[in-house]
This record gives sequence, C-alpha cells and structure tokens, in this order.
Amino acid sequence: MATYLEFIQQNEERDGVRFSWNVWSSSRLEATRMVVPLACLFTPLKERPDLPPVQYEPVLCSRPTCKAILNPLCQVDYRAKLWACNFCFQRNQVYYKSCRFLQPIHKIDMNLTDLLGELQRDPWPVTQGKRPLRSTGVALSIAVGLLEGTFPNTGARIMLFTGGPPTQGPGMVVGDELKIPIRSWHDIEKDNARFMKKATKHYEMLANRTAANGHCIDIYACALDQTGLLEMKCCANLTGGHMVMGDSFNTSLFKQTFQRVFSKDFNGDFRMAFGATLEVKTSRELKIAGAIGPCVSLNVKGPCVSENELGVGGTSQWKICGLDPTSTLGIYFEVVNQHNAPIPQGGRGAIQFVTQYQHSSTQRRIRVTTIARNWADAQSQLKHIEAAFDQEAAAVLMARLGVFRAESEEGPDVLRWLDRQLIRLCQKFGQYNKEDPTSFRLSDSFSLYPQTIAQWRKAGYQDMPEYENFKHLLQAPLDDAQEILQARFPMPRYINTEHGGSQARFLLSKVNPSQTHNNLYAWGQETGAPILTDDVSLQVFMDHLKKLAVSSAC
Repeated sequence: MATYLEFIQQNEERDGVRFSWNVWSSSRLEATRMVVPLACLFTPLKERPDLPPVQYEPVLCSRPTCKAILNPLCQVDYRAKLWACNFCFQRNQVYYKSCRFLQPIHKIDMNLTDLLGELQRDPWPVTQGKRPLRSTGVALSIAVGLLEGTFPNTGARIMLFTGGPPTQGPGMVVGDELKIPIRSWHDIEKDNARFMKKATKHYEMLANRTAANGHCIDIYACALDQTGLLEMKCCANLTGGHMVMGDSFNTSLFKQTFQRVFSKDFNGDFRMAFGATLEVKTSRELKIAGAIGPCVSLNVKGPCVSENELGVGGTSQWKICGLDPTSTLGIYFEVVNQHNAPIPQGGRGAIQFVTQYQHSSTQRRIRVTTIARNWADAQSQLKHIEAAFDQEAAAVLMARLGVFRAESEEGPDVLRWLDRQLIRLCQKFGQYNKEDPTSFRLSDSFSLYPQTIAQWRKAGYQDMPEYENFKHLLQAPLDDAQEILQARFPMPRYINTEHGGSQARFLLSKVNPSQTHNNLYAWGQETGAPILTDDVSLQVFMDHLKKLAVSSAC
C-alpha cells in the first residue's frame, strides 16, 4: 500500500493540489483544535503531458443551484442512463455524444501504462483456510455496461485478467471455504455443481449483451487452480474474444502471447477487426446448414437456408464481434439437388462469402470471396472424389461438429455418433476382404501414417554425406515448428521429443486401463478393478475399427 507521502506526491502530480490535512476533522470544534487550518496549495495549470483534451462541453448537474460537473466520483447507472451528483445528489439524465468517457488507446497509452505499473497485490489478508474474495461477475458486468452505454455498435474489446475462481456475487463458481473444492466433472454429470447453472446464466446474459453491441470479451486466466472458465466460456465463444489459460502471468509464454494480441500488420494497423457480419450465398444445388465458430445468428432466412441445422443454423448471416487473421468458422452445407435431375456434365457449384467489418483503423470494409467446385457422379467417378478428399480439414470439421453436439447431448452418445461416422467412412473408402481385419487398407488420401525414425537419427545417418536427404527430412519439421510458433496464438510450448523419449510423457497422458493398483504387482492373476481413464490406446482403437469396418454385420 502507498504511504501518505507517496499519496500526497501522487495527488500533487495528478491534480496539482496539496492539502494541509489529508484526513479532515468531522466537526468545526475539532477542526479549530487542530491549530493548523484545513487548507490546500492548488496549481490550476499543473502540467500533465499525458492528459489529452476531450472535445465536448462539460456535463453539468441539472439542479439550477448546483450545476456541478460530472466527475469520476459520481455514481453512474449505465442501464438507466442516469448519474447522481456527488454534491447535491441530484439524479441527472446522461446524454451520450465523438467518445465522452473513453479515448483512443494512442491518446491514453501513457496513462494506461502508469495504471498497470501501479497495480499491486491486494494487501487485504486472506484468512487461513479461505479463498480470496473475487467479484469477477460484477467487474465484468461493469465493463460490459460501460461500453454498452458509450460505444454501442462500435468496435471495442473487454480484457478480463483472472487469477482464480469468482468467489462472491453474481457469477461465483465456488465459495470462499477451501475445504469445499470447486466443482468437478463428476459433480457436473450428477447435477451436483451448486453454483454452476446460476453462474452460467449470468455470464450468458453478459455475453449476449456484448454480442448485441458488437464488442468482444477476452479472458486471460492464469492460475494453478481452476478459474471457472466453463461457466465463462460463452463470453469468448459468442463474442469472438480470446481465451488464454496459463500457470502464471509472469511466464514468458504468457507474455509473448499477450504481446501478440497487439501485433500490427505492414501498414502499422492492429491485426484485429470488430463488428463483422458474414453472409453466405450458394448456387441452387446447395443450401446452408449452419456455422460453428465464434458467431451468433442474425436469423436471416432465405431460399439458400436449409431446414436441417448443423451448428448455428436457420440463417444465412452471422455476427462475429471480434476477428483476427487466424479466426476460422466452420460453415456446413447441404446438397439439395435431386437424383432424378442430373447436373450437366462439367457443371460447377458456387459459394460466395461476404464479410463486412470495422477495420482497426475504424474504416468499414467489405471482403468478398467466391469459390466454385466441379460436380461429379459418385457412382462413376468415386475415385475422383476420393482423390480430392482433404483429410485434415475433414477431421477438424467433424471435431467441431462433435464438440458442438456434446454441448447439448450426452458424451457417450456423441462418441458413438463419431464412431459410426468413422466406421461408415472406412467401409466406403477402405479396401478389404470381408471378415478379415488384417486385409484392411486406406488410400493415402484417407490415412496419415506417422514415421517413427528415432533409431536412424541415433545411428547418425544424418551426418553421413550419402544421407543428406535424411538430414533435410529431420530439419524440415523443426523449421515448420518454428514457423508455426511465430504465428500461433496463444504462444505454444515447444517440446522436441521422440517415440519413447522422456519428454514423450507430455503426449502420453493416458492411464493404461489394463493395469490397476490391484494387479500391477500380482503374479499370474487376472483380477482387477475398474479405474477412471481417458480412453483406450490408439492401437486398440484402430484394431477394433478395422474389425467393425470389414464386418458384414455393419
């Protein structure tokens, strides 16, 4: 905490005022007994280069006998658009007019830097066995209301930094008693998470208000414990904001990540856009089933909108409050052309994406992307369709769809759905003999096979002139990784390991279901107890997939 000497100096630097007494006696009698009168030294034109002028007339109290000016000490009700004079307590109407309360960042960067530099850890002691009191839901509500009242439908972002779970007020996810743990997945499945539904409803309300005004919410959660991101995830999901998790705000990974939020392009503009709307148009053979990503529906119906919804459907337009060069939406379509109305040979389907957004320079811009693809008959041209399969894009789109369904469906049902889709894909494009799993093969278009080549590297083949190509093969993924690190957000931790190496434990974080505490040291015993585990091994999964794919019963 600041000492009184520091307090006095700070106030003089900021306001140009120094009082004789910085704690005032509450009665005339007591004040006279202080001997030295209550007085101040005031410098009206105290120089403050970091204080930019604001281009508007002062806001006055409406009481004729007061006419005090609106100031930071007044209470402001942003919803009711009222402010209470801190001199006469008159309630005044707020009339918003070219940015009264907030200024562009380039005009207040010094103030902001000073404020961040002066931030200190809360000196209030935390009782043993208690959690720190955090009113995260209230703080976020104030920020949403401030932007809602001052910059409606104008690009802006809210940045929430949290070092622990909200423990009081609206949006709390756990109480302050450390002996009561924060909700686990088992509590959620059993509907035994006491604060979850109420907290989620609170943050969803804030997220919808923010999205309606074209603003976005970033969440930076750095703590060794949970911070309630499950309840708050809608704030980032619906508004296109960032959600970054880490161990500490002091780590180099977080610092590099945060710096990239404010990276600029070759024109010197921030790599961010706001208040975007995306409209999708299709040729008559296609309809739009929906979109999955940081967007909300604008409920625009039309002939190109499908009745079958995948993701956020029932519309051809979506609102995206925050965009950057890496923001990606999954757009899902439905082919509606009837089988008895063949498309002429050489015909092409077309899709157009129209994106309108506010550039970081405040300009409104429109970007149009139009693509076309050939139609092909699946019976006579299956090989052409197979060769044009993008397995990486397909994996991501299916994963997004699975995650989206998991939000409203039971986890086992979603996994079974994904399994069925994978089995059907393998049956359609796999090469195999009925009831013979060992004969199963997939073409290169459908199967990515990892190469384990650690033994060659240990043998030093890369140092031999005749194996120069192997040296380049080893170096290529390292170069690719460094290129990815330069552009990836958030900044990832890079670990170079090989199969079976000590660092491979970061990739092998599953429990082996075949071993338990009951049979780990047993000799010749087949007994065991069930334990909680992530999943079966990849090898077991692949063997079972092959068996089902070649089975005539499927």
